Amino acid sequence: MIRRNFPQTTLCRPLAAAVLAAACAVPAVGLAQTAPAAGLPAPSELLLKLPRDLTPWGMFMAADVVVKAVIIGLTFASLLSWTIWFAKTIELTTARRRLRGALAVLGEASSLADALVRLRGRSPDALALAQAAETELQLSADAMTREGVSERVASRLERLESAAGRRMIRGIGWLATIGATAPFVGLFGTVWGIMNSFIAISQQQTTNLAVVAPGIAEALLATALGLVAAIPAVVMYNMFSRWTAGYRALYVDTAAAIQRLVSRDLDRSAQPGQPAERPWPLTAAG
Repeated sequence: MIRRNFPQTTLCRPLAAAVLAAACAVPAVGLAQTAPAAGLPAPSELLLKLPRDLTPWGMFMAADVVVKAVIIGLTFASLLSWTIWFAKTIELTTARRRLRGALAVLGEASSLADALVRLRGRSPDALALAQAAETELQLSADAMTREGVSERVASRLERLESAAGRRMIRGIGWLATIGATAPFVGLFGTVWGIMNSFIAISQQQTTNLAVVAPGIAEALLATALGLVAAIPAVVMYNMFSRWTAGYRALYVDTAAAIQRLVSRDLDRSAQPGQPAERPWPLTAAG
């Protein structure tokens, strides 16, 4: 084996120093590449900007003014829907139960005067119908014909029926309005929150989750509240529409029962052998 001895000259020392310096410079370049760009927050700063409270109340407090207005409006609409539901449920349930009881009483009454006595304290609607029929009979005492009295009584009862129907649907229109507009109001809040997110992305030149998440969360909250306000309102409107139709049917049946009593009184008042067009006194008017 041939061994070669290379002399250690002074040229080797600078070469080794250069190699060592290059090896030390590599980690420095890597660190320089991982450093944040000028003008952008560090990752630790972005983490600190993340919302700590992602509850509905926390998102509401951190929301934009427009989104807050949308959330408050939808919350008020939802409360209004439930208030209408509570009030109209009690009103319609009570009125329908009383009309059913009044129908049973009218079925047992033999005359309008007997029905007036029996209806005291039972159903205000049925009592108003009976009193309207009695008033018309008293006003028609000097112009009494069977057909004319029947038409005038029917006209009075129809007006009362229309007024009762308008009274019962009062407030239900708000449910239809809320059910139709609440989703679009929530969608407006959604669009506004997403727009704020894109504005934040443009201003900070980053797509980090800390920049996008708050606006998206606020947008989804507005959408959720829009659905929370709209869905029950639509269900309540359909329910009250059916209940109101049932109430009107009972009201029509009550009016028909009173008209039968009036017709019965007219037949009793007619004297045998006299023409039908001749005036006669009425038992109910006396």
